[in-house]
Amino acid sequence: MPRSKPPTPPAADPRAEWLQLDRQLCFALYSSSLAMTRIYKPLLAPLGITYPQYLVLLVLWEADGLSVSQLGQRLSLDSGTLTPLLKRLEALGHIERRRASDDERRVDIYLQPQGRQLREQALDIPSQLACASACELDEVITLTQRLTQLRQQLHQAADAAA
Repeated sequence: MPRSKPPTPPAADPRAEWLQLDRQLCFALYSSSLAMTRIYKPLLAPLGITYPQYLVLLVLWEADGLSVSQLGQRLSLDSGTLTPLLKRLEALGHIERRRASDDERRVDIYLQPQGRQLREQALDIPSQLACASACELDEVITLTQRLTQLRQQLHQAADAAA
């Protein structure tokens, strides 16, 4: 008796290809972020700070005396995440938290001399990171600009969806 042909499977949904892990932008960003944090850890160890603490200091080196809410906006962190981070930086002697004289509800963050000195120690970190990434300076600038644009677009989409 002749064999019958197996039924032809239905056409594959072309969208299914996009469910592969290596095609996910979110995973590329997430895993790159993890790798970036791994690179920063030994660079920041001599300064005695963590990566999130470094981010806070970067902002304060640009503009000292920001409020906790301004700092949170700049770093996209809520006060529940930021407050313990600031307490640790204060315990290390890098910053001081002060109630604003014009509004007791507001807490402003000021660099201490030790926090300012860390800036000098951190000056070589960006070039060490660029070297580790094996990217030319113009590539780093372009990638940073594109990711900033992507972040803004995602924030707008999330705000529109809310």
